[in-house]
Amino acid sequence: MPDFNPSITLNNGVRMPALGLGVFQSKPEETTDAVVAALNGGYRLIDTAAAYFNEREVGEGIRRAEVARSDIFVETKLWITDYGYDSALRAFDVSLKKLGIEQLDLWLMHQPLASEFDKTIESYKAAERLLSEGRVRAIGVSNLTPSKLDELVSRTGIVPAVNQIQVHPYFTQPELRAANDRHGVLTQCWSPIGGSYIYGKAETNPLEDPVITAIAKKHSKTAAQVILRWHLDHGFSAIPKSVKPARIAENFAIFDFELTPGEIRSIDALDTGVRGGPDPDSLDLATYGFAIPD
Repeated sequence: MPDFNPSITLNNGVRMPALGLGVFQSKPEETTDAVVAALNGGYRLIDTAAAYFNEREVGEGIRRAEVARSDIFVETKLWITDYGYDSALRAFDVSLKKLGIEQLDLWLMHQPLASEFDKTIESYKAAERLLSEGRVRAIGVSNLTPSKLDELVSRTGIVPAVNQIQVHPYFTQPELRAANDRHGVLTQCWSPIGGSYIYGKAETNPLEDPVITAIAKKHSKTAAQVILRWHLDHGFSAIPKSVKPARIAENFAIFDFELTPGEIRSIDALDTGVRGGPDPDSLDLATYGFAIPD
């Protein structure tokens, strides 16, 4: 049987829980209770971002939970508005103040900002400085395409520990995952369960896919649990989002079964190659450069 609450060793030796709670689009007034429910229910990884506008509430949840700070892995992300060496350092301080912690476990560059990639590089170099100073334990990126990941690695001194990307059974990104593997970068998956997306003319949802529901029935599990188990059996980190205590608990109850190699392959085969949401390389300051308040 799988280990309970397994962890993954990053490329710098830091260990990170494989499964965590995501808080993207969690309303601030709901975030604290969700974090408390997750931590008290066994989660030890919490993912947030400056651009989610709920770092303060995540920090409050960490303080209220019955778990020592030293046992919690906290990650947040730098938004593109604050890209640049000095501005990134300042934004890091703002995030730590909002979270109410002295050291961050993982800091990610939230988007590639492909049209002004020099700013991404300067921001990452600021992250390297913070890593050398011990203010953050690991640094990484989010939504970087293979070409941008290659470029960042060639122009900086430290290979990212993590590339957080969109992965779920209908959008598996094999080329990007291969690029992560080539560099020794962990694939961490946002939107891991998939949600509802439009494929062609039909609205489909991985939670209702007959392949996944059949596997779920076989294992006496829910479709969401099967999908999250698929992530872990691939060696990914996954950060499903929920503010409902029952769903938070359901998403964590995946450590008492494993998928067979055949089941994993059958879920892999569901990939459509169709992304939900904009291409990360299209995000620019003109359209997405909103300010992050202190």
